[in-house]
Amino acid sequence: MSSTKQFQVTFDCAEPERVARFWCEVLGYVVPPPPEGFATWDDFARARLPEDRSSSFACTDPSGVGPRLYFQRVPEGKVVKNRVHLDVRVGTGLVGVERLAALEAECARLVALGAVRVQLLPADDDNESCIAMQDVEGNEFCLD
Repeated sequence: MSSTKQFQVTFDCAEPERVARFWCEVLGYVVPPPPEGFATWDDFARARLPEDRSSSFACTDPSGVGPRLYFQRVPEGKVVKNRVHLDVRVGTGLVGVERLAALEAECARLVALGAVRVQLLPADDDNESCIAMQDVEGNEFCLD
């Protein structure tokens, strides 16, 4: 039995480049270089069929540690809650007031990028506080 060495997280969306660039800002990811033989992504896009030019986009972790994020255009809009979501870990190791301050600061930064704050989920007996949010196309994620 072989183990998986690499994986990517794929987002269905209406505007792949817009959503990818949002997540680059959230996670500190970068747009990878264009395919071999193309000086820029615009050159690559011009070489594609018109209907394929903005059909996908990707971003990667510059350290090579995190998974590649891939964004693909789909015709339908988001209808229900995500079955899988990202937890953006900004409060790791923090508790109480310090954790809330870190979560709120990152929430404010992401709202300025176009994210939507959904709700604060306060700490309970089993979990620390987190903030439920939505990206620029309504995909849920948590600041944890």
